[in-house]
Amino acid sequence: MPVADPDLVERLRGGDEQAFAEVVRLWSPAMLRVARAHVRTHASAEEVVQDAWLAVLRGLDGFAARASLKTWIFTVLVNTARRRGRAEAGRVLELERPGVDPRRFRGDDDEYPGHWRDEAAPVEWGPEPEVLAAEFRGLLGRALAELPDRQRAVVELRDVHGFDAEEVCTLLDLTPANQRVLLHRARTRLRGLLEEAIA
Repeated sequence: MPVADPDLVERLRGGDEQAFAEVVRLWSPAMLRVARAHVRTHASAEEVVQDAWLAVLRGLDGFAARASLKTWIFTVLVNTARRRGRAEAGRVLELERPGVDPRRFRGDDDEYPGHWRDEAAPVEWGPEPEVLAAEFRGLLGRALAELPDRQRAVVELRDVHGFDAEEVCTLLDLTPANQRVLLHRARTRLRGLLEEAIA
């Protein structure tokens, strides 16, 4: 069942368990990662996702389709996660490490200031692209897991799940500038982690 199915909302409202199970299967992993950015523990995030799905089921008749179903569900999730986070007396503030060493970028006097230096360019793939691609996906998954929760939530919503910047700001209650900073830090940190692993 494609999640872009125009009849999906009606199928869900009609109690189609197969449609609901498929949507839960497809979106719950991303929801868990987003919830984790708002609560202290993985167990709390799992409970938030369950509570969000219950709220979705209860509120489905009120869904007015002003946004996509996915955006609405993630909004329900974020609201649920925020309430839970406040109940847990707020999140522990995480210290974010700087992205990458500034010397890895071209200087102000360069023809392309701020661009990566040539030695920081991506490594060419070898002759075994499928094997390397699978290995790379594993490396990427491990690198994503090492990001601070808020950075991981932003980069996954933008780059993995295809949300636009405005949707991410709404879902995570971020200003556009903060979303850009978190996305930049996440991408540069991922690049550094992946380069270390590939080198």
